[in-house]
Amino acid sequence: MLNVSAQTPKYEVRAVWLTTLQGLDWPKTTNVTRQKQDLIRILDQYQQANINTVLFQARVRGTTTYASAIEPWEPSLTNKPGSSPGYDPLQFCIEECHKRGMECHAWIVTIPIGKTNSYGCKLLRQKFPNRIVRIGDEFYMNPEMPETGDYIANICREVAHRYDVDGIHLDYIRYPETWKFTKTTREQGRQHITSVVRKIHHAVKAEKPWIKMSCSPVGKFTDLSRYKSGGWNAYYAVCQDAQGWLREGLMDELFPMMYFRDNNFFPFLVDWKEHSNGRIIAPGLSIYMLHPNEKNWAPEVIQREMNVLREEGLGITFFRSKFLTDNVKDICTFTQDFNKSLALIPPMTWAGKRAPSPATMLNVKRGMTADQLAWSGARDNSGGNYLLYNIYASDKYPVDVNDTRNLLIARQRETTLTVPHKGHTLYYAVTAVDRYGNESTPATSAEATAKSRKPLDFRRMILGNPQKSTK
Repeated sequence: MLNVSAQTPKYEVRAVWLTTLQGLDWPKTTNVTRQKQDLIRILDQYQQANINTVLFQARVRGTTTYASAIEPWEPSLTNKPGSSPGYDPLQFCIEECHKRGMECHAWIVTIPIGKTNSYGCKLLRQKFPNRIVRIGDEFYMNPEMPETGDYIANICREVAHRYDVDGIHLDYIRYPETWKFTKTTREQGRQHITSVVRKIHHAVKAEKPWIKMSCSPVGKFTDLSRYKSGGWNAYYAVCQDAQGWLREGLMDELFPMMYFRDNNFFPFLVDWKEHSNGRIIAPGLSIYMLHPNEKNWAPEVIQREMNVLREEGLGITFFRSKFLTDNVKDICTFTQDFNKSLALIPPMTWAGKRAPSPATMLNVKRGMTADQLAWSGARDNSGGNYLLYNIYASDKYPVDVNDTRNLLIARQRETTLTVPHKGHTLYYAVTAVDRYGNESTPATSAEATAKSRKPLDFRRMILGNPQKSTK
């Protein structure tokens, strides 16, 4: 196993794609109680690995895992096409993610609508026969028709309006790789796809400007001077100008699908970083390649990629959930060790929002077995009224809020907390966080005179799994 550092970065995206297509990751049953239990179990495993971002597949192939007024329910939820499961999975996932201090992004599959006999495909072909293109046995919304962008933008607007999502994540926002370009040039093709992206961006940001816009581009943007993409790249092969979208401000975050290794990975990783335009880059790693039925990669391949991503200050995303939760070749065990501490999601500083004003009062009532924390007075300066709180603890005063080992809980909504301390004298700091991720200066508990000791991992030693046990 490769070595990992003792202290993890304060800011780092740690994400997982959670696939609902055909129940690949979830759901495995049509029973509502079991579905909820299974999703909770998955999120608990993420939490143990200090994952902070969940990409939950909300639009599948012309079907949804939320209560949409535009498209029907995804059949894998009930095995009955168009039938409601009796609850709203997206809403449930959002609530459970937020309980654990995680962001929940609605993953929207954009252009593909499935095969001939799939439920969503049949309905869309009946509804919009002139907007659908067939390639082999697969059907796609035609990216060259303005109505396609309008339609997908309406779907994303619906999600942004109705749900407290932290992001809208666009998948397959590109031409099919087998598209036959005839009258349309690839430059025109890039303009068509960018037009769709632009419509979605404007629709979402008009609803809630703090929602992160992201997509999953092909892992190699284009040929590099020393390393070629082998004909499979975002810019030329599928007309996906993802780096241009960063420059234009249409994307806040990219999750490039970097399902490669060695020289097909590292040079192209540097290219994404160099063209990030100050936005968030969290490359997708192909942990499915570890499985014996796939490429049977040695675990060191992924471990090395994770270490380099951290060294480069980039995020890490896993494709896909089941291979993480099944702990294929100990990938989940390694990730738990790799992510020793919580990490905050980088703030959207380009949004130009001011950090919240800090809490003006932090009261700590010390008890024999637990401390009672309560705070007030923080103010949201971003124009909203929705603050989250990060709570830090240490046996040294003042609490160092830049040491991730002191980060006890991230993104809590409540303004009170009970902290079991097992006889240790702890000091606390609380910061306010707005929806853009901007963090206030800390409000701290009063200094005491206990002798300082070597910093301890209070989050694991005292609380175990604090975000679950203290709420």
